[in-house]
Amino acid sequence: MSASSGSNQLVDHLFRHEAGRMASVLTCMLGFDRLELAEDVVHDTMVQALQSWPFQGIPDNPRAWLYRVAKNKALDVVRRENRLRQISSDADYLHQQDVNDAMAQPLFFDEDITDSQLRMLFAICHPAIALESQMAMCLKILGGLSVREIAGAFLTNEETVTKRLYRAKEKIRQEGIRLEVPAGAHLPGRLAAVLKSIYLLFNEGYNSLHPDTLIRRDLCEEATRLALLLAQTPRTQVPAVDALLALMCFQAARFDARIDEDGAIVLLADQDRRRWNPDLIRKGQHYLNGSAEGNALSEYHLEAGIAMLHCVAPTYAATEWPTVLHYYDLLLARKPSPVVALHRAVALAEVEGPVSAIRAVSGLRGLDTNHYYYAILGDLYERNNQPDLARQHYRQALHLTPSTPEKKLLARKLTQL
Repeated sequence: MSASSGSNQLVDHLFRHEAGRMASVLTCMLGFDRLELAEDVVHDTMVQALQSWPFQGIPDNPRAWLYRVAKNKALDVVRRENRLRQISSDADYLHQQDVNDAMAQPLFFDEDITDSQLRMLFAICHPAIALESQMAMCLKILGGLSVREIAGAFLTNEETVTKRLYRAKEKIRQEGIRLEVPAGAHLPGRLAAVLKSIYLLFNEGYNSLHPDTLIRRDLCEEATRLALLLAQTPRTQVPAVDALLALMCFQAARFDARIDEDGAIVLLADQDRRRWNPDLIRKGQHYLNGSAEGNALSEYHLEAGIAMLHCVAPTYAATEWPTVLHYYDLLLARKPSPVVALHRAVALAEVEGPVSAIRAVSGLRGLDTNHYYYAILGDLYERNNQPDLARQHYRQALHLTPSTPEKKLLARKLTQL
């Protein structure tokens, strides 16, 4: 691998992992109303790395290099604006420089970065901005997700997401909306959008659309860290937060068993349950118990309950499938979605057999480009001893999925047929 190729791959990796954090920190320096400027500074910093690292060599600490360069670029912006305001005297100007340096420096310590991200989430989730646009901005800026990945999270196309992001930024600019962190009693009003954004961020990490990586642990860890911060903040310490944390723990507990030695997906029915993480399962049960306080029942409670039933079952066959199906019924009533209905059909097949599940899945609309739809139908037809139809749907899923691990699984299923 050439030096240029190696540095380009490293910059791409760091962009996906650090761009959101860098943008969050920069907005604390520049102000939440300077979101686009913060993004521009991050972009310029990455471009500078692409241009300089192949010739000057990769720094000993690439991450620290990025933050230092981004901080200096942001300070240059502040100083340039101060000059344009015609500061009255050199002494005042020098004092202002010192103040800017003093304010910026503590923001770039690791322990403050995550707090900056959480503040950024609440700032973006402004009630004047459409809810789906809020969440798209959160995933784009904080998660560093591509437009394609955000489109996958919302079951829509890239053009729709691009338009949402553009309209949101135009609304902020034209109406002079100040993206500020709400205080006191205004904080809980934005919690639902913040929770949904964290949930979608975790989901992208759990089932990534990245071609070569099924599980992006960095996104899952980031989402979990943000949820933990919410659980530790009195005004956001509500049962739904504990339920979301429980769901994350149960899902993360199965990470090590989800990929085989060839890099292919291992389905839940075939996973070695001895490889599941018992500590995370216990933590999930702890948070789920904590979420039971009060009368509120959120979608996170139901999804966590389903995940818990899978985690505590000694075998796939021994799972309490009627209870799982009941939880999916409640979830579908609360959160009508073709994806929820699709997952419900898997439980339905275990309770009533594949014919009932095929009938339920075949009636779904809006999943024509969803590879999971065809993969699940293929599995149901295979279980119903209809190999030709199974083969047809597996091939369609194979055509649609961008994921290499999923392609390997589907190719293996076709070979077995």
